[in-house]
Amino acid sequence: MVPSTDGSEKGPARRATLWASEAIVSDMVGRLIEFWGFKRNMGRVWAVLYLSPEPLTAQELRAVLRLSSGAVSMILNDLSRWGVVRKVWIQGDRRDHFAAEVQLWRMISRVLSEREKTEIVVFMEACEEAMRSLESKMTAQDARERAKAQLQLERIKALLELARLGKKLLDGLLSTAKLDAEPLTRFLLGGVRRASSL
Repeated sequence: MVPSTDGSEKGPARRATLWASEAIVSDMVGRLIEFWGFKRNMGRVWAVLYLSPEPLTAQELRAVLRLSSGAVSMILNDLSRWGVVRKVWIQGDRRDHFAAEVQLWRMISRVLSEREKTEIVVFMEACEEAMRSLESKMTAQDARERAKAQLQLERIKALLELARLGKKLLDGLLSTAKLDAEPLTRFLLGGVRRASSL
């Protein structure tokens, strides 16, 4: 422990720069996270916490990542909401400390369940609404309009079938941490046969 000027003890002195390994991994995780639609700095903050042997404060994260206090605060709130970062109590220190979720599958499954699964359900609902909107077109007087409606109905059904399959695969993956690719293979091969028969 390092004695302070008022006689109390503070935690060990922390460095204000990242090791090369931390910089490389945090930048790479940031890029990957950005690809998946999150903010790059969310990935960078999580990676620094993940690679840290002890919990870090917001001030320490701000210093090593050269981010503003407001940005770090918002990022930590977002990461906490996703359950990939948690507050940790350090005895004798009133500051908030943060640690990363280190069980990678737990973290990934939480994000998949809350984000990707929700998007699939919304997509399925949109497909069903689109098919309902075609009902009146199926009885149109104009033969070309009926043919177009029929084509759209078949193609939207194929999208809906794929979304249902995606949800089923995701549900299976989340419940067992295993992925059975056979239904996807059947769907894809069925799609090849359907296309070749046109």
